[in-house]
This record gives sequence, C-alpha cells and structure tokens, in this order.
Amino acid sequence: MASGNNILKTAYAQVEPYITKDSSTIRELMHPTVHGKLRLSLAEARVPPGGATFLHVHESTEEIYHITAGCGIMTLAKEQFEVNSGDTVCIPPGTAHKVENISYMELVILCCCAPAYSHEDTSLL
Repeated sequence: MASGNNILKTAYAQVEPYITKDSSTIRELMHPTVHGKLRLSLAEARVPPGGATFLHVHESTEEIYHITAGCGIMTLAKEQFEVNSGDTVCIPPGTAHKVENISYMELVILCCCAPAYSHEDTSLL
C-alpha cells in the first residue's frame, strides 16, 4: 500500500463510465493513469441484454474476466461457450474474443488486465 496521500482506493460511485473500442461500458476501478505505478488494471464491464462486444484482440495484454451477474456466450479464438455468474475466463494475449449477453439482465464482468488496458493495444476484427 502506498503511503501518504497516494492511497490506492477507488470509490465505485466516483468512477465515470465510458465506452471502450469493443463497445462495452467500462468503469476503470484501478488503472495506472489514475492510480500510479500499477502493472495491471481492474475494470467493471457491462453489456446490456441482447448486446455484445465487438470481436477484438489485445496483442500484449492478458485478461481475466470474472462474471458477477448475468450470463452470456463467450467467443475465445475458435471456441464458443456459455458463461454464467461466478465463472472466470482467462484470455491470453493475441486471442480474439467477444462476449454476447443472452440474459434478460445486464451482463456484468470484472476485467483484470496485465499490462493495464489501453485503447492502443485493442484491435477490432
């Protein structure tokens, strides 16, 4: 934990959401551009009912998705499989992926990225 005024804590209500290149709504809960010398980032992604992210790839970034609400269909390279609340998926660098919400409620995903998420490392396919 950092000392002094550099407390590494985020209040959810104070984090403004934005739309990423893959079309999901993201709240960056921890990110080096805000919190300093982190080597990774943690974000919450939300996909509306019937919505989907665009197929995309990160050449340098490894991601872990942890589903906290809803269910969907995950595309990971050439595989497709169902994901449900409580499931965790690892997405290796260079692996094409997307997620489709097949639920009546928002699909909510915690996304951990190492190195931290960047638009520059995101390519739409």
